Amino acid sequence: MANQFLVEVSARHAHVTKEVLEVLFGAGHELTPKKDLSQPGQYACEERITVVGPKKELAGVSILGPTRPETQVELSLTDARSIGIKAPVRESGDIKGSGACKLVGPCGEVELEEGVIVAKRHIHMTPEDAAVLGVKDTQIVKVALDNEGRSTIYGDVVVRVSPKYALAMHIDTDEANAAGVPGSCMGTIVE
Repeated sequence: MANQFLVEVSARHAHVTKEVLEVLFGAGHELTPKKDLSQPGQYACEERITVVGPKKELAGVSILGPTRPETQVELSLTDARSIGIKAPVRESGDIKGSGACKLVGPCGEVELEEGVIVAKRHIHMTPEDAAVLGVKDTQIVKVALDNEGRSTIYGDVVVRVSPKYALAMHIDTDEANAAGVPGSCMGTIVE
């Protein structure tokens, strides 16, 4: 079908600053790339941390690189509720007033007063992709996924346009499980 794009599952992960990375893994530590992601320059790292909430903790949470200007933890609603964190649904980077947690690494720990979110489902695309798909940056669209036995239409999908992006939609594990997505599938903007 024309105008389809990749829909990927984005599991729980953290983005950290250089300073937080050094507290968690030691002075001078650099991230160790493990696997390139669909977005240019982004990668999953070998480093894993524990995210601690008021109820319990999530061990083995991936860090995505490269380091960022602000530390942010992205969980599903199920993850957040299970460890006792009130995490709002937000676009990446919008962490003001968001959930709090503790991050634990092999060399130290960091208390975050804010920074835990549930990522709003979104589509990354280039300006050329946006022109072909007839959408613009920050537009809210609906996307259909046609998975056997679990056809789904997602509303409230934000379009994010930049020449630095590659065309792909990101949903979290709760959303993927609800639609029967086995890691990735194809989607189409329907409105």
